Amino acid sequence: MDWQFFEGELDHDDVRELLAQHFAEMRSGSPPDACHVLPIDGLKSPVIRFFTLREHGALLGCGALKHLEPGHGEIKSMRTSDSALGRGVGKAMLDHLIAYARSEGIRRVSLETGSTEQFAAALRLYRKEGFEPTGPFGGYRDTPFTRFFTKEV
Repeated sequence: MDWQFFEGELDHDDVRELLAQHFAEMRSGSPPDACHVLPIDGLKSPVIRFFTLREHGALLGCGALKHLEPGHGEIKSMRTSDSALGRGVGKAMLDHLIAYARSEGIRRVSLETGSTEQFAAALRLYRKEGFEPTGPFGGYRDTPFTRFFTKEV
């Protein structure tokens, strides 16, 4: 594999298109009170680091890490492009985000996701990678739709 990670790239057209698709799909498949997808402007926060994964220039996926408090981070905006589904992009991005978290002194990463079929692949990945179910964190509210996970890193 000739995959490369890049930080930033929120101004690239292909990244903006992938995030627009992600935003639209999350909004259409999640109840309004349980949809916490960040728009592009939200990903520009100084407490968020946004990464892309590319192969020979083609965008494979993206993900972000948000610093919540000392020692605690949150996985945000993980998305694989449709053309790269099933190639291990999600795992590669998750591994990259966890490695980045460790390098920043973060000892625990958490995430919030949905519970429907739309989120089945993500739920399998998080469980396989050692994330454990937990309760709400970072100001999230518990809903029947929402699932929370955490992992010590």
